[in-house]
Amino acid sequence: MIFQRALRRELLSTAGAVFTTLFTITITWMLIKILGQAAGGKVASADVVALIGFSALNYLPIILILTGFISVLLVVSRSYQDSEMVVWFASGLSLSSWIRPVLTFGLPIIVLTGLLSFMVTPWANQQSAEFRERFEKREDIARVAPGKFQESSSSNRIFFVEGISGDSTKVQNVFVNTMKNGKTSVIVAKEGALETDSHGDKFLVMQKGRRYDGVPNQSDFEMMEFDRYGVLVSTQSKELIGDKSARSMPMKALLTHKSAYNMSELLWRIALPLMAMALMLLAIPLGFVNPRSGRSANLIIALLLFVTYINMVSIFQAWVKQGRFSFGVAWWPIHLIGLLTVAAFFLWRLKVNSRYHPLVLWAAIKRTDSSGAKTRQAV
Repeated sequence: MIFQRALRRELLSTAGAVFTTLFTITITWMLIKILGQAAGGKVASADVVALIGFSALNYLPIILILTGFISVLLVVSRSYQDSEMVVWFASGLSLSSWIRPVLTFGLPIIVLTGLLSFMVTPWANQQSAEFRERFEKREDIARVAPGKFQESSSSNRIFFVEGISGDSTKVQNVFVNTMKNGKTSVIVAKEGALETDSHGDKFLVMQKGRRYDGVPNQSDFEMMEFDRYGVLVSTQSKELIGDKSARSMPMKALLTHKSAYNMSELLWRIALPLMAMALMLLAIPLGFVNPRSGRSANLIIALLLFVTYINMVSIFQAWVKQGRFSFGVAWWPIHLIGLLTVAAFFLWRLKVNSRYHPLVLWAAIKRTDSSGAKTRQAV
């Protein structure tokens, strides 16, 4: 059918533009955030691109939901504003005729949102946690940036080096400040190198330096000079544990371990594809605009409904996590309310659009033609 083909083509072109805009904004925001973390020594600089990719996969379901919702809303609003809706209604099509092409357009979005929610997003969260944990488990000296003070993972030692060799095992002009049992130990050395003993522990072995020991605000400091001095910077590395939170667990693990936290995460994952379908259907009656006025009012209402929907899902998720409701009671009411809202908006718009019935329009056109003919005869 020409109507459905034209509508799907316009929905696809609009969705491409909306998705590109939302995805670009999200990537830019994540790039600024993760680059700030890398500059602050919280993540490795080499892992920035991977972490941005994992974060993008985490936000992609919400981006797809907004893409489908905004695309349908913009297309319907443009059809009203350009008076195309009057033509469709005059051709015998009602507002409910939009449901099939919109669902055909939105089915890939719903399926992709479900796949991302159930499978890809947990994997991305797990991989992101492992990247961060791998960086945290690196030896302290490997996290030091030249010319910058860096706190150790145990928070009792501060490193400063003026330069690092290409293999990150040798450093020049080393400063190490250690706090232990209320005493301060300051070590300065001309150079140092990383060495590993037979147990797998790593030491920073410094050469040609001095050590100052004492209590802050007291004058009785001890000083010693050394030709070779070792500082433990890393114990034998352990196997990566990864993120064991519910957000990183696969579906099989969530269904096997039915704790309150796991069931709240399952509620969120189920809600995303259902939310995508309900919002796209809601955009059809919500897209009405008066051709003589702007389209800002319905966009504001659409934004408020989206925020309300997603916040209600979050509230039900929190209630399940707190044990106030069981999963079987909490997962469906908000979506039932959403579908009832869609039905109510459709009934309201179908009633309002009844004045565009083809017979009424045909009678109006006939009256206009007859009055024009009388005017021509009078002239």
